[in-house]
Amino acid sequence: MADTFDEDLFLKGLEKRKSTLGDEYVEKNLAAADDFTRPFQEAMTAWCWGFGWGDDVIDVKTRSMMNLSMIGALGKMHEWELHCRGAIRNGVTKEEVRAVIHVIGIYCGVPQALECFRAAKKVFDEQE
Repeated sequence: MADTFDEDLFLKGLEKRKSTLGDEYVEKNLAAADDFTRPFQEAMTAWCWGFGWGDDVIDVKTRSMMNLSMIGALGKMHEWELHCRGAIRNGVTKEEVRAVIHVIGIYCGVPQALECFRAAKKVFDEQE
């Protein structure tokens, strides 16, 4: 199997990932990676964060709101909570999070919006 690791893209992604999710969270996940999970951690950091978040076409605040919408639509609440913290770090306000959840409710249903509100409340309560 060919080595597809792109160190430059990984390093760019690592910077973006840490700035959104926090150094501690990212370092903990990378340190916990083993031979089985490390290739995915590296590829996800390079692809999602280096390629996906690595340009300046869409600002990080807008990307965060897009992520909340898409992850909320998928119902991946652990990731949604994590990205809610990241969205706040990227400048998304409580009112904007609420507006995103309203859109999730319209397009994905009230039960999913309620799940997002529960996760958002937990995140905002942690900040107080």
